[in-house]
Amino acid sequence: MAQKPSIPKGTRDFLPEVMVRRNYIFDTIKSVFKRYGFLPIETPSMENLSTLLGKYGEEGDKLLFRILNSGDFMSGVEQHGEPLESLKIAGKISEKGLRYDLTVPFARFVTMYRDQIAFPFKRYQIQPVWRADRPQKGRYREFCQCDVDIIGSNSLLNEAELVNIVNDIFNNLKINVLLKINNRKILAGIAEYIGKADALVDITIAIDKLDKIGIDAVNAELAEKGLDAAAIERLQPILFMQGDTRAKLSQLKTMLDNEVGQKGIEELETLFDYIDDMELSIDTELDLTLARGLNYYTGAIFEVKAKDFPIGSISGGGRYDNLTGIFGLPNVSGVGISFGADRIYDVLEGLHLFPETMSESTKVIFLNFGKNEERYSMKYLNQVRKHGINAEIYPDAAKIQKQMKYADQRNIPIVVIAGEQEMAEQRFTVKWMKEGVQETVDANHLVETILK
Repeated sequence: MAQKPSIPKGTRDFLPEVMVRRNYIFDTIKSVFKRYGFLPIETPSMENLSTLLGKYGEEGDKLLFRILNSGDFMSGVEQHGEPLESLKIAGKISEKGLRYDLTVPFARFVTMYRDQIAFPFKRYQIQPVWRADRPQKGRYREFCQCDVDIIGSNSLLNEAELVNIVNDIFNNLKINVLLKINNRKILAGIAEYIGKADALVDITIAIDKLDKIGIDAVNAELAEKGLDAAAIERLQPILFMQGDTRAKLSQLKTMLDNEVGQKGIEELETLFDYIDDMELSIDTELDLTLARGLNYYTGAIFEVKAKDFPIGSISGGGRYDNLTGIFGLPNVSGVGISFGADRIYDVLEGLHLFPETMSESTKVIFLNFGKNEERYSMKYLNQVRKHGINAEIYPDAAKIQKQMKYADQRNIPIVVIAGEQEMAEQRFTVKWMKEGVQETVDANHLVETILK
């Protein structure tokens, strides 16, 4: 019996109609990236594990897909009759892994090609990444990231540019969003303020879950990580601070009497000044509970939520000060943001925001009535294509009913017909499928009729 075909859990095949919609998202995102002067790069699907390990925190390391060494990968493993422990032998049987995100490979890339690129370096990258996560709705093991980064400049103008990019992309996609902004220095200032400067990572990981698990569970997790009741108590008014962005910043100014916190406040004031000048059409707010789990952020952090559709964040990023330092290129600061194509797709689909016709769909199909009609049609089919219109001819002289059904299934809006009579008169019959109307036109006027 033939084996039933399947694909690994957490991965997907994309049918043409889905791919056309995905490309609409990628093209929209890419066109904005280009307008802001960003250049494309690509990096390999797999990296050396030495590049990936230790960059994403303990959780991230567990989610790396490792690739077995070629050949006899067990030959260097000594067994001594003991049960094998995967953690002990992992390093001996696997040297490479699938990339977990695009940012760490980008840091490696910048370090390797520092002499060939101009700083500040502005790059965009749209490629798949892999995580050995438990698959669930909206969470896949293979998914595409659309990243844009500026590296080699400390200027907060870069953060402002990214906010502008978020504004343009979601305007073009017609998604109503809220951009939440915070700063890791403010979070470090808060940790110092509650007397737990050394517990910054534990605090950020816990409060990052506030939306998902609620305040009681967050406080319980903080207690579990060793924060005393007094420290947790001091944190509460900050998490539930009222007022708009400016009001929150001025309250923080009086509360956080430490250098790192004040620096974070100053950075955000500058950024929000820029935002005021840019007259954006999206809403932005300071959210002090925004922490973003990744350990490498050091300054501004961003997260974008769709307002009219319940789903996790659809875009996020932030400032990282020394990501290239781990690869031997110290003191190079960068800031970037990533757009989650899969979640954006779910939002567009859920809110019926995909345009009815996409640039990749066939607009015109010539029906096939036989050899002579085929030859008559080919010349005009090519004229239509030369005018930038996506067109095709049905390859077989099948029953007309079958050809029309094909046009219908493919949602092709215009059908062009040439039978014996049309050929004799040097004409075509053009049928507009949606409107259900048709007209007969002179063959030389076919292109302008279609364009109209």
